[in-house]
Amino acid sequence: MADSVITLSSLRRLLQANRSIRRFDQSVALSPELLAGLVDLARYTASGRNVQMLRYRLVYSPQECSRVFPLLGWAGYLRDWAGPDPCERPAAYIVQCMDTRLGTGCLCDDGLQLEAITLGAATQEIGCCIIKSFDKQAVSAVLSLADYLEPHYVVALGYPDEKVVIEDMQPGLDADFKYYRTPDGVHHVPKRPLSDILL
Repeated sequence: MADSVITLSSLRRLLQANRSIRRFDQSVALSPELLAGLVDLARYTASGRNVQMLRYRLVYSPQECSRVFPLLGWAGYLRDWAGPDPCERPAAYIVQCMDTRLGTGCLCDDGLQLEAITLGAATQEIGCCIIKSFDKQAVSAVLSLADYLEPHYVVALGYPDEKVVIEDMQPGLDADFKYYRTPDGVHHVPKRPLSDILL
C-alpha cells in the first residue's frame, strides 16, 4: 500500500504541472475512453448537498472540434493573440453542463470537478485549459444539447505544444498578476507568495 500513498510533495508537483495550456499538438488524438476516464474522476469529488448535478459532453471528432473552436475565447490578457493556430488547436473538449432539472446552482461542484479532471489529465502529460468565455447558446446548438443542460465551462485538451512556467509575484495588493508570453514563446504565470494568502 505504501506505493499508492500520495505525499504532500508529490501532490504539490502535480498541482504545479497542472497549468493552463493554450497551444497543443493537434496531431495526437485523444480517445473517448481516455476522456471518459478523466470525467470518471469527477464522480469522487465533494458535491453540495450531494445532488451531483453536473453532466459532461465529450467532443473528440475533428468535425465537432472544428465547430466548437470558433465559439471560444482565448487568453484575455494576450491582447495581440487571437488564439491557437490551426495546427495548435485542442485535440478534444469536455463540456461541463449543469442539469437544471436538479437545481439552478451547483455551489462549488464545478470547480472541484474541473480540478479533478485537469489533475487527472496532468498525470497523463495532457494539457488542459478551462474556458469560461464562450458562446453558450451556440455551443448548445452545435452539440445538440438538451434544453435542460446549461453549459458552464469548456475544457480544451491535448498534448502541450508550449512551455508554461510559474514565477513568484512580488508581495502586495498592487503586484502585477497578469500572465504573459515572452518573445521566445514561453508562457509565464505569476503566483502570489504564501505570505500574501495566509491571514
